[in-house]
Amino acid sequence: MRPDTPAENVDHTAEAARLERTAGLYPEDAEALLLRAAAHLELSGDRPAATTLYDRLLAASTPLEDPHLIRALKASNLWEYGHEAEARAIIDGVRAASPRDPAPWVIIAESLESHDELEQAQETFTEGARLLLTDVAEPPYSTHPLLFGRHRVRRMLGLSHDEWDTLADTLHSMPVSLDELHDPKRVWSLGSDNPAELEAEISRLRAELGAYREALSRPFPVAVLHWPAPELTELITAYPSLTTEYPSHEDHLTTIEAALRELSASGTPNLGIVTGTVPSYEAFAASELSSPEDTTLLPQYATTLAARGRAVAWPPQRGAACWCGSGTAYGECHGAQTQA
Repeated sequence: MRPDTPAENVDHTAEAARLERTAGLYPEDAEALLLRAAAHLELSGDRPAATTLYDRLLAASTPLEDPHLIRALKASNLWEYGHEAEARAIIDGVRAASPRDPAPWVIIAESLESHDELEQAQETFTEGARLLLTDVAEPPYSTHPLLFGRHRVRRMLGLSHDEWDTLADTLHSMPVSLDELHDPKRVWSLGSDNPAELEAEISRLRAELGAYREALSRPFPVAVLHWPAPELTELITAYPSLTTEYPSHEDHLTTIEAALRELSASGTPNLGIVTGTVPSYEAFAASELSSPEDTTLLPQYATTLAARGRAVAWPPQRGAACWCGSGTAYGECHGAQTQA
């Protein structure tokens, strides 16, 4: 499906089948591709088939990159077609596992919210925020939905603002404030006969739509390409001209961190790192009818990997290992570098 294809013109069943075929061709990307296929099946209304895909992923012998995300999606899907008890059990399991990725927290909290379990939703959003954002100076882009969702549910419950609600207000950049967007009384204005009230609600809805469009405008991170030391050695050995691009592995790692910090300082959100392999890069170059020594292919290769769901968010969550593969915590490795 092209990114600019209107949603109403999408054959979700056909798109799911295409993604399943693609997963067969790229088994290393099967997890990301099958998750997208499952999403299309949900949109088509075939929720049992989506559950089958989630189960297929969870039963796979190969390790999963994000099993908590898959379980959260499965729970949300199950609840939508009457399997509430199983969904609740999975949600409890995800919460108990305390995933370090915000996405599973957002999905299970929104599932609770959509079924009017507002207290549980608020507790889930808060639990995720406490785990991922305590003592974090600048919340990563990926955690923004966690804060926005928490703000929304607390507004519906009539709770007073706390520090995280204030932070959510600060991160929100649309013309209409979060308090207005999340006002429980908004629903009443939709049934009003007062033109001024209706016009005000249309303005709010436009702002909300703008926020969704902004989030969807970058469906995958702006990614920087990372070569592990063995892969970089193999790459340079096979294509010596790339030495000008990669003088040494240490320089390569330093350049990655500097580039990501520069992008972050410029206000670019949703940053990530993709890890390359020589066979994958050679296959990509062949598909582009070009030589792997063409340096203009490198950013294109990074974008392709990100589009296939291979990007890891940067910066890593608090306490997580550094992206470079050293095994040391990010804050004690590349995260400890002094910014220019």
